[in-house]
Amino acid sequence: MDKNLLRVKGVKPVFVIVGFLTLVQSLSILLLASSLAEVVSALFAGEPLKEQGAKSLLFLLAFLARHACALLMSRISYRFAEATGSSLRRQMMDKLFQLGPRLAGGRGTGDLVTLVLEGVAKYRTYLELIIPRMVSMGITPWLLLLYVYMKDITSGIILTLTMPIIVVFMILIGMTAQKQMDRQLKSYRTLSNHFVDSLRGLETLKFLGRSRAHSESIAVVSDRYRSATMRTLRVAFLSSFALDFFTMLSVATVAVSLGLRLVNEQMTLVTGLTILILAPEYFLPVRLVGADFHATLDGKEAGQAMQDIIDRETVGAKLLGEGEAVAAAPPGGEEPGAGSKRKIRPGKMRRSSAAVEPQVPPVPADTWVWKADSRLALEQVGVDYGEGSKASLQDVNLTIQGNLKIGIIGESGAGKSTLIDLLGGFLHPTSGSITLNGTRLSSLTADAWRSQTSYIPQAPYLFSGTLADNVRFYALGASDEAVQAAVKAAGLSALVDGLPNGLGEAIGGGGRQLSGGQEQRVALARALLSDRPVMLLDEPTAHLDIETEYELKETMLPLFAGKLVLLATHRLHWMADMDLIVVMQGGRVAEIGTHEELAARRGAYYDLIQLQLEGVR
Repeated sequence: MDKNLLRVKGVKPVFVIVGFLTLVQSLSILLLASSLAEVVSALFAGEPLKEQGAKSLLFLLAFLARHACALLMSRISYRFAEATGSSLRRQMMDKLFQLGPRLAGGRGTGDLVTLVLEGVAKYRTYLELIIPRMVSMGITPWLLLLYVYMKDITSGIILTLTMPIIVVFMILIGMTAQKQMDRQLKSYRTLSNHFVDSLRGLETLKFLGRSRAHSESIAVVSDRYRSATMRTLRVAFLSSFALDFFTMLSVATVAVSLGLRLVNEQMTLVTGLTILILAPEYFLPVRLVGADFHATLDGKEAGQAMQDIIDRETVGAKLLGEGEAVAAAPPGGEEPGAGSKRKIRPGKMRRSSAAVEPQVPPVPADTWVWKADSRLALEQVGVDYGEGSKASLQDVNLTIQGNLKIGIIGESGAGKSTLIDLLGGFLHPTSGSITLNGTRLSSLTADAWRSQTSYIPQAPYLFSGTLADNVRFYALGASDEAVQAAVKAAGLSALVDGLPNGLGEAIGGGGRQLSGGQEQRVALARALLSDRPVMLLDEPTAHLDIETEYELKETMLPLFAGKLVLLATHRLHWMADMDLIVVMQGGRVAEIGTHEELAARRGAYYDLIQLQLEGVR
């Protein structure tokens, strides 16, 4: 059983109820065995059947009580597993939104999708089976063994000595199964990520004529998963065979001992039959745990993987005093950089030298509201993942006043995406401070700020649903008229008019496939429908051809009016339309200014222009 199972909310009352029902079930088994043995013994002695009515009725009542308790335990465990699974999925989704796109990029979208969908279902199965099985194994065998000792010490000793053999063998096979399951889970994650990436790039592979060659790669990954699964199944079958073999051997040993003493008239038939009926029941809980171990192991692993993500500590924004800065600590919930040699455990952070942190008042609600006259300032902000890794951001100073179109430009690895994540509230800085609307803060990692922002990534995710449902991502209660207006503004009217079901057309997984430009327009319609004042765009056109990009640009630029727009890109043609340009270089802000100012300065921005012009030539 998972040691963290007792941490699950509401599990202790379930254990108490299931424990009581297990106790009643165990007593009913004792009553069932004794009454059945008495009836059979009496009939064997020649007593008439009609005189056994009371004992037969007692046997029937005990039989019904046993199965009624089993049914109640199953229903209670099922309802608890359903509620816990739904709660876990909500917590998982909330945490994924808090951690932002960086986690999905590091773990892989396929892995996270598999965890949220199939992982929750497997974890529900694990809870539904493991709770009654473990409680039954902790109560029923001991109660039956005590009763057998009261009836016959020799049989009790045989049962006592054979049980540890089965348990030890279960542990050994369980350790082997754990290793095989880890390999299977690793190959399954690889297969999930590979499958999602293949779906996303299918059109590109077809266009390049590489779809057939890519099928070989899919076959190799699938075969690895098949091999891992077969190895796990072999261990599972071996485990079931071993459990059944040792259980039957133990029961046979008890039966032989009872038979010899019955022949020698050293035991009554009633006692012998009672113990013989109870012997299989004594081993039954252990056999059920062994049989369900492999069926629940993947659910246990999925639950632990999801709990690791949920337990990641996300450092919330707090007020800072004058001159105070963020204490050096790894960004909450983030993984170290690719070059880091020292891994940071999820949920663990280095604290500042102060032993006790002083109580700070909550951030005023109006601080997070972005208006036309709002001001945002970053002072000496840095993001460092620890020793051995290069800092993603260093000593960033940046001031934003009002609704501007701000372009963030730089080469790959310059820190553009990290800055976007920081400004979007997905990342906590390790140094410096942020001032928003006159309030000094440690970060922007607050739900109140994230509710002000809409995010358009390089490859927007289209959910399996209608086009209208995908547009309503940020505003679930939006009317059809509002959706149509957002679709029109995003330049999707021609697409909608050409679809058989219009806005009700299914897209995403299993639905109509859209081009890269159309997917970006859907993401843009989402942002427009939400009417949030801050828009974050992280390389939104990086994978589009230049014609589609210019067409999309003509649609997007008028829609930026009246909003704070932060556009991270390496395409310089956007910069002429920006109100302010931030040039990133090695995690630092190299230059800030307008297109004309930076071009005339002949600095880092001018070098980027010359570099792209050389590429064109």
